[in-house]
Amino acid sequence: MKFSKLRQLMLVSAIGLVVATLFSGCQLVTIDYLFVATSASSISGSKSTCPNGEIETYAVDSESGAIRTGKPQVCSGGTTPTALAISPGSQNLYVANQVDMNIVHFAIDSNGVLTKKDSVTLPTAPVAMAVSTDGNTLYVVSGTTTATLSAYTLSSGALGSVANEVSLTIPGYASDSVVPTSVTVLANGGAVYATAYDLSSYNPGGVTTSTASPGWLYGFTTGSGGALTPTAGSPYSAGVKPDAIVADPTNRFVYVTDFASNQMIGYGIYGGYSLSFLLNGPYKTGGQPTSIAIDPRGKFIYVSNSLDSTVTAYVIDLPTGTPSTAVNATGNQSNNTDTQPVSVAVDPALGRYVYTANFLGNSISGFRLDPTAGTLKQTQATPYPVGVHPTAVALVPHGNHSTQTVTP
Repeated sequence: MKFSKLRQLMLVSAIGLVVATLFSGCQLVTIDYLFVATSASSISGSKSTCPNGEIETYAVDSESGAIRTGKPQVCSGGTTPTALAISPGSQNLYVANQVDMNIVHFAIDSNGVLTKKDSVTLPTAPVAMAVSTDGNTLYVVSGTTTATLSAYTLSSGALGSVANEVSLTIPGYASDSVVPTSVTVLANGGAVYATAYDLSSYNPGGVTTSTASPGWLYGFTTGSGGALTPTAGSPYSAGVKPDAIVADPTNRFVYVTDFASNQMIGYGIYGGYSLSFLLNGPYKTGGQPTSIAIDPRGKFIYVSNSLDSTVTAYVIDLPTGTPSTAVNATGNQSNNTDTQPVSVAVDPALGRYVYTANFLGNSISGFRLDPTAGTLKQTQATPYPVGVHPTAVALVPHGNHSTQTVTP
C-alpha cells in the first residue's frame, strides 16, 4: 500500500515536472517591437480600414527571434508609406507617405501601441528620414526630379516647421534632374549625409541629356537653428545609383550601397566631417542592393539585395573600416530571404536578430546574428506573412530591455 502511494506521488511529480517544463518552454519574452509599413493588410481576419497604407506591429521573441502579431495595426496617415524613422529613446515613430506627400508622427507606448499625433505636408514626395540624436530635428530628403534636404524641428516628438532646407544639385549641372534616395545623421549629431543620383545622366530605358557623373553623396555639418553647412569637398562621388546609406556608431565611417553597380562604397570621416574613400573599395554586394544596416555594436554590416533575394553580411575591420564578407559555416556568403527584400534592420535590444521587409514576398524574413562572426542563420518559421508590399521595417526595444550601444 505504501509502495503504491509512493508510486503515485512519483507519477504526480513527474507529470508536474513535464507540465512545468512545457509551460516554461512556451513563455514568450518580447525583446523588441517590430514595425512594418505596408500598402494593405493580409492578416487573416483583419478588419483593416487602411487599404492605402498601414503600420503593422509585431513582437520579437527573445529566444527564437520569431515574430508574432502584436498590437493592432494603424493607418499610416497617407497612401504608400515608404520610410520609417524612430526617435532616440524609442518614443516616436515617423512615417513618410509618398503619394500624399506627408510625414505622420506616432507616439510609441511601452507596450508597442501606436497613437497618431500630428503630421506635416511637404511640397514634394518624401523619400527617406533620419532623426538627430538629441531628438530635436527630423532630416528629410524629398523630391522626384529635384532633391531637397529639409530639417524639421521636433518638440517632445511633435513635428514643427522647416528650420532649414538645401537643394541637392549636381556640380556643374545645376539644371539636371536629381532623385534623392537616402539620409543619415551621425551618432554625435555633428553631420548629416544624403545620397542622390542624376536622372538626366542615368535613366535606364529613358532618355539621357547629361554627361554628369550620376551618383553623389552630400555632406553637411549641423548647427543651431537647423543650420546645414556643406562639408569640404561635398558632394562626393558615389557610384552610379546610390540608394542607401548608414554611418557607424563611432562616427568614423559611412557606407553607401550602389543599386546599379552591385557594390558598397565606404568612406572615412575626417576633420570637419569631410569624407574620403576607404582603401580597397568598393566592395561587392549581391544583385541590386536596396538597404543597409550596422549592428548596434558597430561590428557588422548587413545589406539586402533585391534581385537575389538575399542578405549579405560583412565584418568591419575596426581600425580601418574596411568590410569583409562574413562566410557562413556552409561556405555561403549570402543568406536567402523571401522575394525582393527592400529594407533591412537589426534588433536594438540585443543586437541578435536581423530582419528584412520583402516587397514581392509580402513578408518579413528573420535571421539570428552570430555576435562573434557576424554570420546569419534563419530564425524559426521565417518568413513571416505581413500586409501587401512592405516597404520599410524598424524596431524599438521593449521597455524592459536596454538598447545595445557603442559609446563613441
